[in-house]
Amino acid sequence: MDHKGWYERKSKEKPFNKIEDMVILSAMGPPGGGRAEITLRLQRHFNILTFTDLQNEAIRTIYTAIGDAFFSPFSQEVKDCMAPLIECQLEIYDVVLNGPLKPTPSKQHYLFNLRDISRIY
Repeated sequence: MDHKGWYERKSKEKPFNKIEDMVILSAMGPPGGGRAEITLRLQRHFNILTFTDLQNEAIRTIYTAIGDAFFSPFSQEVKDCMAPLIECQLEIYDVVLNGPLKPTPSKQHYLFNLRDISRIY
């Protein structure tokens, strides 16, 4: 990437392969759970976009809007159960993310996000 190509050691006729009009796209999760840090030497070639985790208030707002739309045809008794349901979901989400199910190199399948918790809701 730095030198616009690479040398091919096996072929004597065409030792240098030139790279033109190429776009490289990559994605990664945060380091940990078997994922290593990306070196600054490699990072300098990319535009890095990041986002922060949602706060509980933002998650509560999202699920309140979804619940209001879904439960609109139901009776008021059912609608009143929505707030405790959302609070319970937030508690489960916090326990899953910060509890004993954190991913490790031997248990990489312990990766949870808000979409997984939405299935409960």
